[in-house]
Amino acid sequence: MTTKNEEGLMPQYGVLVYMPAPGDPMKISPEYEAALERYPAQVEELGGRGVAGYALQPSTTATSVRGGDFVTDGPFIEAKEVIAGFFILEAPDLDVALKIAKLNPVYLDGGGVEVRPLFVPPAE
Repeated sequence: MTTKNEEGLMPQYGVLVYMPAPGDPMKISPEYEAALERYPAQVEELGGRGVAGYALQPSTTATSVRGGDFVTDGPFIEAKEVIAGFFILEAPDLDVALKIAKLNPVYLDGGGVEVRPLFVPPAE
C-alpha cells in the first residue's frame, strides 16, 4: 500500500551514506561503482524514487564551526566512518525505504546508511 500525504506525494526520507574515513568518492571500488549504476533501477523496482543525491568531498576537506565563531579545520569529531554523501528518497513507507537502503552498494566498501523521515511541519 502506498502512503501519500495531503498533496498526493509519497513520504520522503533522508538517506545518509557513511563510508570509512575519509570517505573519498574518488576511491570507491570498481564493484561499488558498478553497483551504483544498477541502484536507481532497483530503487524504482521497489516503488521508490530518488529525488536528489550528492557525494561529499573527503572529510579531510571539512571545516567545522561551533558557537558561531569558533572555526577549525576538519570534521566535528574524529571518526572511523564519515558521512560521504546523502540523497532524498521518496518511498511508499518506511519499510520500503529500509528495503531500498539495504540494497545500497556502500556496504561493498565497508560503509552503511542511515534513514530518517524528513520533517514535515504539522498543518496549522
